[in-house]
Amino acid sequence: MSHWRKQQHLDRYFRMAKEEGYRARSAYKLLQIQEKYRIIRKGNIVIDLGAAPGSWCQVVTKIVGGRGRVIALDLQPIEPVDGVTMLQGDMTDSEVQAQVIETAGRKVDVVLSDAAPSTTGIKLRDHVISIELARAAFEVAQKLLVSNGNMVLKVFEGEDLPALIRDVKRLFRPVKVHTPPATRNESWESFIVARGFKGDR
Repeated sequence: MSHWRKQQHLDRYFRMAKEEGYRARSAYKLLQIQEKYRIIRKGNIVIDLGAAPGSWCQVVTKIVGGRGRVIALDLQPIEPVDGVTMLQGDMTDSEVQAQVIETAGRKVDVVLSDAAPSTTGIKLRDHVISIELARAAFEVAQKLLVSNGNMVLKVFEGEDLPALIRDVKRLFRPVKVHTPPATRNESWESFIVARGFKGDR
């Protein structure tokens, strides 16, 4: 694909986000994952890790409706989103994980993580930090998910990814690695889409 066509591809999602009121084009990644895998249902309780700037929260609140609940966590403060409980902290911190669990009040139906490191351009370093974040989200999911719950983790491709996928497959089935069409062409991110959590059985 030519540079011009790539730019056109990016601009399309950017324009759509502006027109439809989403805070970032990343909303369409979750919308496309949802369309393909139906990971979130009406009335679900959903945890959104690495939630800034809040575009995934905007998508989730529309899906879960008034009887559902959304809890968002990020290192950065997030502008409020109607119907979303906002928490600030590091999801790799066990005390913050405990706060998320306490806020949820009960086991949740879905754990999402769009968390990514501030990229350095050093591919190996960025990949390693990405996998650390995904593993932290995976840890939260194991503590929080109901039996048969679902999980989505953003990951950067690299040598540590297969081991993470193997670990996820021990506790979920089915597990897919998916790159939504809204992903930038030059990006090396993908999402682990894991359904049917096998905990508490």
